[in-house]
Amino acid sequence: MAKKSRQAGPATQTPFEEARDELFQHVMRCGVVGSEPIDQTAWFDETLQYMTSRFPELSEMQLADLRKLGERFAQPPKRRSEEDAA
Repeated sequence: MAKKSRQAGPATQTPFEEARDELFQHVMRCGVVGSEPIDQTAWFDETLQYMTSRFPELSEMQLADLRKLGERFAQPPKRRSEEDAA
């Protein structure tokens, strides 16, 4: 008998995962990384308002988590110090 091949269908994302991925794409497209902290704050305020209307199924806690993830994602990469490299 021949083995049946397992075909993976498209992975279904939760609304939170979709929102997270969309937020990360916006961060990259809009040049948020490296911008001034006050500009980042204003950008996240406006963008999270949009995300709230785009994903009404997200709870307040999920939206807060989404913002926290986005703010971390928007931080420039940390450089390794000489002590860390040793």
